[in-house]
Amino acid sequence: MALTMLAPPLALQAAGPAPAAGQPTLAPYVPTPQDVVERMLTMAGVGANDVVIDLGSGDGRLVVTAAKKFGARGIGIDIDPARIAEGRANAKAAGVESRVEFRQQDALEADLSQATVVTLYLLSSSNVKLRPRLLSQLKPGARVVSHQFGMGDWQPDKVETFTDANGTSRTLYLWTVGANTPKP
Repeated sequence: MALTMLAPPLALQAAGPAPAAGQPTLAPYVPTPQDVVERMLTMAGVGANDVVIDLGSGDGRLVVTAAKKFGARGIGIDIDPARIAEGRANAKAAGVESRVEFRQQDALEADLSQATVVTLYLLSSSNVKLRPRLLSQLKPGARVVSHQFGMGDWQPDKVETFTDANGTSRTLYLWTVGANTPKP
């Protein structure tokens, strides 16, 4: 099932201030193609009992898909109020606004303790910055899936490289928090 993401109405506005000019970001906004989103969620084994937190959630497609196609709850975190407004509009258009929420905040300050799955499409250096937070807040068994970028010396449990629907090579990394993970 393909999900169509709709642009939000211009009248929608997110709460909170816009990121300050020149404020460092963890990655530029580049939407993850829908087929890659679905592959990430499948790789993580997402199901109805999961809470998926997407750090740098952009237009919300990942948490919207987690709710609509996989039955999970989703939390999108992004620093950009325009992306938060877009995510909320897309959740409403998909009929999953009761299963997802969006928070305008810095991913480096987000509370991840509810997550059973965390998804990332951030730069490698950003993933490394987030790693201590992931390891200190996630419970054993929680899964972390990254699109395209690794996590420093934390070796993934699984790596999958494939060609997406547009003919672009993609690599996904999966880690499971547990006894073999590095210290935060």
